[in-house]
Amino acid sequence: MSDTTNIFEQSPDFDTFGGRLSRARDASGLSVKELAWQLSVNMSTINAWESDRSQPSSHRLFNITGLLGVSLSWLLHGIGSGPAEDDFESPIDAFSEQLARLRALHSDTGRLIRQMQQQMEG
Repeated sequence: MSDTTNIFEQSPDFDTFGGRLSRARDASGLSVKELAWQLSVNMSTINAWESDRSQPSSHRLFNITGLLGVSLSWLLHGIGSGPAEDDFESPIDAFSEQLARLRALHSDTGRLIRQMQQQMEG
């Protein structure tokens, strides 16, 4: 479900930010240690976020949503694309899928850079 879906048509997830973060991390197969390493923070920081003692900064929120495969609106407010908890996709398959998307984005970025260079030269 995309973030552009009418929020009034969805049932919100009434868990706290920390609860949603913890569930998304579990669903992604990442440990607290792995997520902390990916975000370059201490494990105690992840624990504080998951226990609602603090919240990440805005730039970290975008990194978290990308790593965990959830929407920003779901993580913050419980409405939007949450973790696929019923999904039995292996972590390696999920990683391969994310890597394929990243390669496609890299290719598109290179194409756009070349187009911009041609326009500037032309």
